[in-house]
Amino acid sequence: ASRKSFVSRAASSLRKKLSPSVAGSKVASKAGSKVSARESNINNEDQDLDDESDEEGYGEKPPNTDLALPEADEFGETLRTATQLSHLLHDERTTNAARLASVLNENAELKEQLEISKMATKRAQAAEEAEKMSRKSEKCLSFAGIIAVLSLSEFAFSQTVAVSELPKIKAVNPAALYAPSAIPDRIVLGWSGDPKTTQSVNWRTSVEVVKGLAEFVKSSSDPAFSEKATQVVATSEALKSDLSTAHYHSATFKGLEPDSVYAYRVGDGTNWSEWFQFRTATANDSPFSFVYFGDAQNDIRSKWSRVIREAYRDAPESAFMLHAGDLINNAETDMEWGEWFGAGAWLNAMIPSIAVPGNHEMAKLEDNKRRLSHHFRPSFTQPTNGPDGLEETCFTLTYHNMRLIALNSNERQAEQAIWLDKVLSENKSQWVVCSFHHPIFSTGKDRDNVELRAMWKPIFDKYKVDLVLTGHDHTYGRTGFDVPAVTKEALEKLAQPNKGSVFAVSARVGDENVPTGVQNVDSQTGTVYVVSVSGPKMYQHNRQDFMKRVAEDTQLYQVIHIDGGTLRFEARTAIGELYDAFELRKRSGQINELVEIDPELPQRLRPEPPKKTAAK
Repeated sequence: ASRKSFVSRAASSLRKKLSPSVAGSKVASKAGSKVSARESNINNEDQDLDDESDEEGYGEKPPNTDLALPEADEFGETLRTATQLSHLLHDERTTNAARLASVLNENAELKEQLEISKMATKRAQAAEEAEKMSRKSEKCLSFAGIIAVLSLSEFAFSQTVAVSELPKIKAVNPAALYAPSAIPDRIVLGWSGDPKTTQSVNWRTSVEVVKGLAEFVKSSSDPAFSEKATQVVATSEALKSDLSTAHYHSATFKGLEPDSVYAYRVGDGTNWSEWFQFRTATANDSPFSFVYFGDAQNDIRSKWSRVIREAYRDAPESAFMLHAGDLINNAETDMEWGEWFGAGAWLNAMIPSIAVPGNHEMAKLEDNKRRLSHHFRPSFTQPTNGPDGLEETCFTLTYHNMRLIALNSNERQAEQAIWLDKVLSENKSQWVVCSFHHPIFSTGKDRDNVELRAMWKPIFDKYKVDLVLTGHDHTYGRTGFDVPAVTKEALEKLAQPNKGSVFAVSARVGDENVPTGVQNVDSQTGTVYVVSVSGPKMYQHNRQDFMKRVAEDTQLYQVIHIDGGTLRFEARTAIGELYDAFELRKRSGQINELVEIDPELPQRLRPEPPKKTAAK
């Protein structure tokens, strides 16, 4: 029989067999009406669906109908009909879910009626002995229970169909996701002056905000602290990116008290950020910590965000965060800058950031020359005490008893060598830490920055710089004191015109009048060199013997703690495991003492590729 005639027979049989005269008949009658509604819906389907159903085997006998049912009575025939109907509905679900969905929309009401049916069944069974119901009534009530089970199954399936038929969700357009608004975003603390008495902040808004404002006040536990806030007018500039045009604002709070907690907010007078807090540096050389990150660069929102957040959990009282370049991958891609700021989120607004530019912050021009990303300086406030033209990319600041020197290893390295020598000659801080992007000793396979090493390492040697923190090679490597000296050949090469250098030195060293004495290299200078990576992009390690600790395929952050004459360095994995650690201890009239600390993990390295054998 055809699908239509089969359902018609089933509906007619149900209406006939479920007589209103038996117990629970009203409920059963409603169940039969539901089947009748199904009959009507199916009869109204178009011919194309009938043809399609026939191809799927609807004209054949429904499977699994030879059940052990009562014979020679009307209930047995009805039960067989119901069983066949359930199999038909099951076939319709699996082959024609879209058409069946309109029928299944009634299931919620049907379920409610069938629940009533189940309750009626229980009541009838409880009163069976007292009322001595007829055998026929008992069978009908049992049948109502069977219909209830089938209908509950249909209800569950209807929910599955509803989920599977949801429209595919489209990816959010980056222009919408990272669109600026009147509400400040990309809020980040920095410094342009003394960390004891000043604090700077940068943020972004839409272009409708033409005048940025910032308010700050010495914080307290009293919720009325904001009533005494001082307002500062920000410096604002427009930046047109590949996604939008936005206004970038910066303000500096001055006249602050050392070692004090301040609250601040930024906005336009109507739309404000929440109140954030920061603490100024102390007036004395009290202990402090900071966090250092190698390249974030790729999959920033997806895979780098966990690293900066784990670092905060590990060192929540950090004085600042130091980023050794390649914060992003494409210099002028606003989405990537949005991901970087989103990863740090409110951490950036509470803990100052210091960023040095990597090669990926240098936008490539049509003539293959490079320039600093248009995003860099509007996004950060940093000192401008470096060489002219390298403001906020080459600078120095003092935090407690440490002098931090940030260098721009992408350009004009010879000029920076002269400036670096002058800064170090005037230094009075107990500790000196230098940071830039390209390593003095590369850890990436087939990489070696010979010219940069020849220019800058002699100066580090001369002044016994304590620690040099870099990135770029997407691996981890940390030296001891025994490192290769600058070769005579490399020094001689600097006296020649620099042709094709990856560092694009603009003039010969001799023309820059490098101070005498910087080429006198000690066999041990007390400087530790570190290369690290915090993002997910990984390279193969070159595995040089003078490296004390190395790693491949490992996302890391580093916590540096300085307490008087002791510097403790810890490199931790993205899940907080101690991967590398050492201490430097100051000694009067001598180089530092280096104390190795046992890590928690073995070295993580890929299997070493087999060495090539020379052909015979």
